[in-house]
Amino acid sequence: MLPEAKTMCVVDTSAWIEWLSDTSIGKRIGKLFPDKAVCIVPTLVQLELYKWLLRELGEDQADSVLAYTQKCIVSDLDTSIALMAAVFSRQYKLSTADSIIYATAQRHHARLLTCDAHFDGLDNVTLLRKANIQ
Repeated sequence: MLPEAKTMCVVDTSAWIEWLSDTSIGKRIGKLFPDKAVCIVPTLVQLELYKWLLRELGEDQADSVLAYTQKCIVSDLDTSIALMAAVFSRQYKLSTADSIIYATAQRHHARLLTCDAHFDGLDNVTLLRKANIQ
């Protein structure tokens, strides 16, 4: 009998930040966080995450997390993903960055793990909503 295949997963920057910040929603994300062997990291997520880490936690922590992401499956922005992202941006009214992240997940037949509500209702999205702060 063959082992069960694990689902590929793209983790959106919002989910990385919650997980790394160890928030209450980050703890829930931690239970869903994929193993490195099935975790797809778009280079755009590396950019956004590294930028946030430098600002919030410093260069050593940023370098450490970047090294972790490089042990995952890094997905470069290529023409195929760019064109798919353009369609998704128009179709779903997503920002350029979000459409690239979603297109990357779709290209790899992966689910998208996110905390961003604008992905709500899209195929193959696991959305963990942040609590509304008023």
